[in-house]
Amino acid sequence: MSARRPTIGITTYGPAAAPDGELLHFSLPAHYVDAVVAAGGVPVLLGASALPAEETLAILDGLIIAGGGDIAPETYGGSGHETIYLVNPARDRFELALARAALERPELPLLGICRGMQVMNIALGGDLTAHVPDVFGDGVAHRLPPRVPTTHRVRIERSGILGEIFADDELPVCSWHHQAVRRLGRGLRAAAHAADGVVEAVVLDARPFALGLQWHPEMQAAEDPRQLRVFQVLVERARVRRRA
Repeated sequence: MSARRPTIGITTYGPAAAPDGELLHFSLPAHYVDAVVAAGGVPVLLGASALPAEETLAILDGLIIAGGGDIAPETYGGSGHETIYLVNPARDRFELALARAALERPELPLLGICRGMQVMNIALGGDLTAHVPDVFGDGVAHRLPPRVPTTHRVRIERSGILGEIFADDELPVCSWHHQAVRRLGRGLRAAAHAADGVVEAVVLDARPFALGLQWHPEMQAAEDPRQLRVFQVLVERARVRRRA
């Protein structure tokens, strides 16, 4: 009998009203699930709930905190901005609790994508830039209007986990955000930047795998082996943890 595949939890959007406006639902773009399956893991979708974070993590071998709408500014001492959208307090509470509990488990592989990287940063005491163009200008488009993904290049530092994942010093990434990490949280190191200086990746070097990416590797993983490698290394580390 072959060994069981590692279970990789993925947080979801919501709770939000369904299209018919009657029932609350959770949702997630299929790219996340496809990337985890392609990497050899079993995706487990996590809807925001009152279940203690420790109980949720107990069934998982790895965790992805997914992208989505903006985090409420009051969670990090920020100010409101007219561009902030899709704030969901229930999701904020759930993901911040999950991130903090995960960060107390050094052996648990943790990947934050876009919003998920920002959640990791806030969980460690950092904060955010409310609207990237206000601070960094329009030299690099991090999304297209009104809220459409685009592509730009990032420069990657070769040390640490990113050096293991990526052989390239620079590569094109799928970008879909208007907020970004400002002050880094405790222990985090900026490990990739866009040409305008926006932080595009953070790592916790003291952990085997704790990585935040501001871009969306799941949206490129089917066509770009470099982006699929993010999920493969996550699943590999989760498999090692499971065996231990």
